[in-house]
Amino acid sequence: MVARPRRLGLVTSTEISTGSDFARLSHRISAAGLMVRRPGYYTARISVVGGLFAAGWVAFAFLGNSWWQLAIAAFQAVMFGQIALLSHDLAHKQVFRRRRPTETAGLIAGNLGVGMSYGWWMDKHTRHHANPNHEELDPDVDPDILVWSKDQARASRGVPRFIGRYQAFLFFPLLTLEGLNLHWSGIRAVRKPGLRRRGTEAALLAVHYALYFSALITVLSPGMALLFFAVHQGLWGVYMGSIFAPNHKGMPTLTGRPELDFLRKQVLTSRNVRGGLVTDVALGGLNYQIEHHLFPSMPSPHLRRAQPIVQAYCAELGIPYRQTSLVESYRQALTHLHEAGAPLRNRS
Repeated sequence: MVARPRRLGLVTSTEISTGSDFARLSHRISAAGLMVRRPGYYTARISVVGGLFAAGWVAFAFLGNSWWQLAIAAFQAVMFGQIALLSHDLAHKQVFRRRRPTETAGLIAGNLGVGMSYGWWMDKHTRHHANPNHEELDPDVDPDILVWSKDQARASRGVPRFIGRYQAFLFFPLLTLEGLNLHWSGIRAVRKPGLRRRGTEAALLAVHYALYFSALITVLSPGMALLFFAVHQGLWGVYMGSIFAPNHKGMPTLTGRPELDFLRKQVLTSRNVRGGLVTDVALGGLNYQIEHHLFPSMPSPHLRRAQPIVQAYCAELGIPYRQTSLVESYRQALTHLHEAGAPLRNRS
């Protein structure tokens, strides 16, 4: 079966290159020094995020059984997101060149820090990068809960079929469960053979959960502990979903055997989000999703500098380059979800 890009519209078969286009772009990026690692930046970033994370738990201990703990829950939801973003950069070898320090730091950040399996997530994310928005190959568009195309809607059964009718309206409420989904996916991963360093991952996850729940039941009353847990995990899920949703949702999806070369496959299925320093920090540099997908090991602070080079190069080749505001990215993603669920609404 031949791949058919959906809603691309502006690319013809004569425009599909065989790889030399990306090689020329890669040369420009390397000549600009943008693939050089930034140890000083990552040392500072890890220190700041780690310090704030620790300070949040110190404040948690001092506050005791207080309603102000809900503010700590919200703060720690942001910190969990920032640690997950650091784990993402580690997985892409943006921080260290060698595998051992990369894996060690990734396990500490992912498993011990936020209770998410680093190995499971790295495998899933690697497959996403290899085939972004490919309905059969990208796990991020697997119709396990939501449907991402009308074809998926027509073939859906069970939960996706039920939710898909009004999934655009349910998207953000469902994100409150994403944190729990990440925890559960990690637990399932360490229960199955095949995960690299399975024992280490399981032990670190166990330590994370033991420390987390011990802190809640020791410092808070049962009711407040449940409320803290709900606010913390719910907001973390929303934050994580809000980081990743603007990047590909609502962009073209692919099926079958890919025809597009690497450059076009990555650019045409990705969307950038405009913004300044606050956006860069909040989204961990993933607002430059096109540049990140083209150069996954590029340190995140270099993505902003790479953006005009990539955009200009795409203009030279006549390749559509999508960039919107953050609010517009959510509008496009939700509109796409609503359109994808249309076959289910039409049957009801």
